[in-house]
Amino acid sequence: MTRTILVTGANRGLGLEFARQYAADGWQVYAACRAPNDAKELQKAAAASGGQMHLLALDVTDTTSVRSAAGALGGEAIDVLVNNAGVGGPRDERLGRLDYAAWERVLDVNTLGPMRVIEAFVDDVANSREKKIVTITSGMGSIADNTSGGSYAYRTSKAAVNMVAKSLSLDLAPRGIICIVMNPGWVRTDMGGPRGTLAPAESIQAMRQVIAGLKPGDTGKFFNYNGKGYPW
Repeated sequence: MTRTILVTGANRGLGLEFARQYAADGWQVYAACRAPNDAKELQKAAAASGGQMHLLALDVTDTTSVRSAAGALGGEAIDVLVNNAGVGGPRDERLGRLDYAAWERVLDVNTLGPMRVIEAFVDDVANSREKKIVTITSGMGSIADNTSGGSYAYRTSKAAVNMVAKSLSLDLAPRGIICIVMNPGWVRTDMGGPRGTLAPAESIQAMRQVIAGLKPGDTGKFFNYNGKGYPW
């Protein structure tokens, strides 16, 4: 039986690579982003997928958009839901020069966005065989691993989404849903920059191995891309 995955933020970077790799392995892929008609690389990937990849308009900051996307699937089962859409926030953040409107925007995308998506699609995940929800977080969301300070908007948004996923892991356990967060590593993407230590393909290949091996006992955990536990 064909397995199905939904990936948000699939127009570039990690999301695009998730969509490509799963489609190449025969999964039915719903590749979601705000404006599929403008996502040229994603369109090329879909065209090359042999019908395995389907584009879906979904803006994680817009509840109506998210619910509409869920409605478009018509209750189809989703084996793996990957909350990947995210933003990095202001680059030059420091005390005395904080942009609170920008901070709110980062929280809206990185923290509230995944919750909106999970609320809208949770029944579809519950109706699947694998029942997995994976939220892409960051090592910068780890309180224990914060040794450099700064990056207030991004760090807080990821720390907060970690807590969202932890609470969801408890609330959704009775439905058999596995809910985790994962650090993709420092990847050479638009967000990660050219000095990243991992290529997108490397990060996604490693994370896919972790996702494939998830068991109910893993729910609520924070994983590094290589499968090792990450400190909260």
